[in-house]
Amino acid sequence: MMGGAAKTLTNLCSSFPLTTKTQNPVTTPTTNHSFPSTRFRHRAISAVANPVQPPPPITAESVTPGQYRVDVLSESLPFIQKFRGKIIVVKYGGAAMKSPELQASVINDLVLLSCVGLRPVMVHGGGPEINSWLGRLNIPAVFRDGLRVTDADTMEIVSMVLVGKVNKTLVSLINKAGATAVGLSGMDGRLLTARPSPKAADLGFVGEVARVDPAVLRSLIDTNHIPVVTSVAADEFGQPYNINADTVAGELAAALGAEKLILLTDVAGILEDRNNPNSLVKKIDIKGVKRMMEDGKVGGGMIPKVNCCVRSLAQGVTTASIIDGRVPHSLLLEILTDEGAGTMIIG
Repeated sequence: MMGGAAKTLTNLCSSFPLTTKTQNPVTTPTTNHSFPSTRFRHRAISAVANPVQPPPPITAESVTPGQYRVDVLSESLPFIQKFRGKIIVVKYGGAAMKSPELQASVINDLVLLSCVGLRPVMVHGGGPEINSWLGRLNIPAVFRDGLRVTDADTMEIVSMVLVGKVNKTLVSLINKAGATAVGLSGMDGRLLTARPSPKAADLGFVGEVARVDPAVLRSLIDTNHIPVVTSVAADEFGQPYNINADTVAGELAAALGAEKLILLTDVAGILEDRNNPNSLVKKIDIKGVKRMMEDGKVGGGMIPKVNCCVRSLAQGVTTASIIDGRVPHSLLLEILTDEGAGTMIIG
């Protein structure tokens, strides 16, 4: 059950169309009922002469759309039962934010998962949108070790774009798709308290998560809302900081006791050979992924992603996955199939 099946699953929250066959009205015959008519006697004789044949074998071509939907739902049942009532934290970003088609895929997947009883929490960045606005204002975008260098002017743009634009757009899209979302920044309800990064001298207003108070999230989750959290938070003095969205997702997953953390990326997952896209590592434990980092097989923007996965696992999250956000319905593939859609890291 791969792409087509995952796409079919997105119809779960809609009612299956029901068709009503028009029944012929029952009429009362006026003929004598003492003996069966010639027509019925002939049919009985034919039935004896022609024994019932076994039904033809079912092939892919003979499966009706309705039967296909039923098969997909049946195959999904064990996964739905496994994750029903569990919190799934999804970090949304990268290519899935640039393509309207992929964006719609992610939104529909989240709504579907919510409809079948999972409790999704979305955490988002907004790198492409931030870069676009910085370009309009002729402010250069600078990165070091996968982290954005954030001076005062850049921090102002980051807050405006993430909190005021991207967050509210995602909330609106989820609401339109049939669920009820609530947008938050780290400052709302004191959800996140930030502190300066140890590399603040080089990175500017780039922060780390000093403290998480998930109370505001729990009240939303318990009332079947989908929280949408952006990665801007303030320190104890009210100074805003730009925090890596992967890091925020990992810390929230740990604080919520999430069953699963999922990071959407622009690559297939963790690769044994960074130059070979076919060398995907499907499953690995913490020791194995740390060894890959020591050997230099994990680098660039993948470093903070792996670090946040490892940290969340160490704090009680059951599994963490880095999946390919370029694949339509990759969320459903990761959660509702055995194949998955990237690399799963286990404790």
